[in-house]
Amino acid sequence: MPVAELDATDRQILDLLIEDGRRSVREIADLVGLSPSPVRRRIERLENQGVIVGYTAVVDESRLGNTFEAFAELRFAGNTEVSEITASAKDIPEVIAIYTVAGDPDAIVHFKVSNLRHLHSLIDLIRRDGHVIGTKTLMVLDSWQRGTPSP
Repeated sequence: MPVAELDATDRQILDLLIEDGRRSVREIADLVGLSPSPVRRRIERLENQGVIVGYTAVVDESRLGNTFEAFAELRFAGNTEVSEITASAKDIPEVIAIYTVAGDPDAIVHFKVSNLRHLHSLIDLIRRDGHVIGTKTLMVLDSWQRGTPSP
């Protein structure tokens, strides 16, 4: 459900928080040309409206030993419910995200793993799910993501 229209200042505040969620209200206020009080009120309004749903840390997975990134396309039996598609991989810690999609494939799973053998074992684990009838794995060579600092 859409919220009230956001003005240019609201969008600028959002962009600054997306870029660095730990920015202080004072720093944001300086960058958007307002005093801290109205910026704080705008941020609280955006949170209350559900536009800002949380703040999180961006982790450099390579520092944790997860240097390989991959996507797996999953195909499921025709009678599989969407909730079962998500359940097939959501409890695997190396899974970053699961996207159910229209068309072929039925889902795309995003992994970060330590090596190819690690990825192989996870694909085998997912294939053991009784509903998965096919997979296709894609290795990431490089990536860029809006609002995420590059390691």
